[in-house]
Amino acid sequence: MRPLSIAVAVLAVIALILGQQSGSAGAIGMGVIGLLLAAATWRAVAIATFLRIFSIIFGVEYVLTGAAFLVAQSGAWPQAWQALVPPASLTITIAVFGLIVYAISFVPGIARIARLASPYFEAPELTTGHLWPLKSFRIGAGRLGTLLLVFLVVLNQLQVAISLRLSFFNRDFYNAIQEKDAASFWYQLIYVFSVWAAISVVSNLIEIVANYTLLIRWRRWMAEKFSSAWLGNSNHYRVSLAGNADNPDQRIAEDTRAFVNQTYNFALPLLTQVSTLVSFSIILWSIPVASVLPGTDITIPGFIFWMALIYSIAATWIAHRIGKPLIGLEFEQEKREANFRFSLARLREYSEQIALMRGENAEQKHLSERFGDIVTNFYRLVWARVRLTTFTLSFGQANVVVPYILLAPHYFSGKITLGIMTQVASAFDRVQTAMSFFIDRYQSIASYVASINRLTTFEAAIAQAASASDKGIHEVPAKGDAVHVDEATLSLPNGQPIVRVRDLDLGTARRTLVIGPSGSGKSTLFRAIAGIWPFGQGKVGIPAGAEIMLLPQRPYLPQGSLRAALAYPAPLDAYGEAEIKAAMQLTKLGHLSERLDEVDLWGQRLSGGEQQRLAVARALLAKPDWLFLDEATASLDEKLEGEIYAAMEQALPQTKIVSIGHRSTLRAMHDSIVTMQPNEDGTFSPKAESREMVG
Repeated sequence: MRPLSIAVAVLAVIALILGQQSGSAGAIGMGVIGLLLAAATWRAVAIATFLRIFSIIFGVEYVLTGAAFLVAQSGAWPQAWQALVPPASLTITIAVFGLIVYAISFVPGIARIARLASPYFEAPELTTGHLWPLKSFRIGAGRLGTLLLVFLVVLNQLQVAISLRLSFFNRDFYNAIQEKDAASFWYQLIYVFSVWAAISVVSNLIEIVANYTLLIRWRRWMAEKFSSAWLGNSNHYRVSLAGNADNPDQRIAEDTRAFVNQTYNFALPLLTQVSTLVSFSIILWSIPVASVLPGTDITIPGFIFWMALIYSIAATWIAHRIGKPLIGLEFEQEKREANFRFSLARLREYSEQIALMRGENAEQKHLSERFGDIVTNFYRLVWARVRLTTFTLSFGQANVVVPYILLAPHYFSGKITLGIMTQVASAFDRVQTAMSFFIDRYQSIASYVASINRLTTFEAAIAQAASASDKGIHEVPAKGDAVHVDEATLSLPNGQPIVRVRDLDLGTARRTLVIGPSGSGKSTLFRAIAGIWPFGQGKVGIPAGAEIMLLPQRPYLPQGSLRAALAYPAPLDAYGEAEIKAAMQLTKLGHLSERLDEVDLWGQRLSGGEQQRLAVARALLAKPDWLFLDEATASLDEKLEGEIYAAMEQALPQTKIVSIGHRSTLRAMHDSIVTMQPNEDGTFSPKAESREMVG
């Protein structure tokens, strides 16, 4: 950025000097605005990367077009290429764009968008690029994204230039018709329109490919970034406990897609519309049509331009006033739609339990209520859209005739030709379309803002969950070979303390049973030891290098094959066939050994007891140093439970086992007991008591 800002400043100074010597107002204006651009480019190192890319583009374009203009001013430009000399107004326009980019970086809403968008363009990880007809190549993901974005910006500006050239074709074409000049008519049609129309078609096809390539790569990166942050360090569990970010699945799947698509569909088309506005405004300003202020002799230069500007600004303001409620309604609609989808997903997940309880009517009522919420907000949204659409459609219809109404007196008086009238009408339409950018997209803007809000609140929720893990229960190296909890207070999500631990050693015996009344915090203690409980404070000492595995009462079975469910969370091929089948035999799942590669909804196919035994089989395969069982055999009968504990004793001779359970038969399977004892303040404290193993 700094070398570019110096180059801009040098060119601006040269433009000022040459402008002073030649009396060129264009060169002087280019120099003045160039110095402002140099200062903005110098300071642009501090703005978000996404906006900095645009700042660099405009800085480079200023240098290139400005240098070409100054070379032409000095007389060194080839005579044959005079038609290609960029005017000073183009360089000034580019500089204005650069200044606008820097200025809007301080707008809070734009800053939020840029902060969400920038990490992709900074991503250092390598990816594979494909550029026909070249071979595949390796490049940084952020660098490839930046190159694609720059290419698309330049291509969009080229398309504006093509539109501008076709505008002059339109003028000359209709003038040829008016003057019945057949030679000029066919020349304009064959050698001007056909060539530039073909270039326009090709550029649009190239844009489609580059556009979708950028969008899918960007979306994939964002989805992976958010899912990684959500899953990292068990943040997904903490976010669900805190309840401050509903429907994370929608935010990762839908809102990242909406954000990427809409950011592109606003940034580049907006840039195109601004370029169009400037380019075609020059046409409107240069038309020899002026208006006299009523009651005076004062003429208003650029009358058509000012009318287009005032007309569009007024319409934009009215549209904003009408459409403002859409933003809140779009956000609420997305939330209610997500809640309905989540209810359907939970119904599918618990279909067996619902069927056993004959809960279909209750579920139908619940779904109807959820969808009723959607309908209620939807009608509010419809009426808000109707109000806005009524205005935008009326505005669009008026746009067809307004320029002709303004130009008709000048045409019929002979001040302008038919070609100029059609060119100005077209330019008026392009200017007001550019000015009406936000009118036409107000509904999209409302949805866009809702997506931004959902992503930023989701990001904040993840950050809060990560912060809670840093401030709450800390894992530290244990002094010996036992899991040690020292001076810890465990709380519920609402902040109410539930467990107070003064000094607890687990592992002094090989098998420990934790008992206590329901609600005394046994499972909470296990989750704190596992490192996922964020509420409270204290330290958990874990032996160096120890691998801990916790089996909950209800195991998780991922989608896929039975082999994948047994290996989870290890890779599918982590264990050999003989190991897996041996573990299945020990856990009484041998009848399923021939279905290892069968893909099914195993969470619904297997009974509760089979699912718990499958989880134990995982532990037998993983061979952790510490195995915590949170009522992980509660669905088994006493005889089978005893056999499973015997299997763990046989297969895991080096593993220390800590169990939570309520059955008296479990006492005989453990060497020591930890009892959750009540305190005067309503909390519970674990107290260890060694005992002889009961045979």
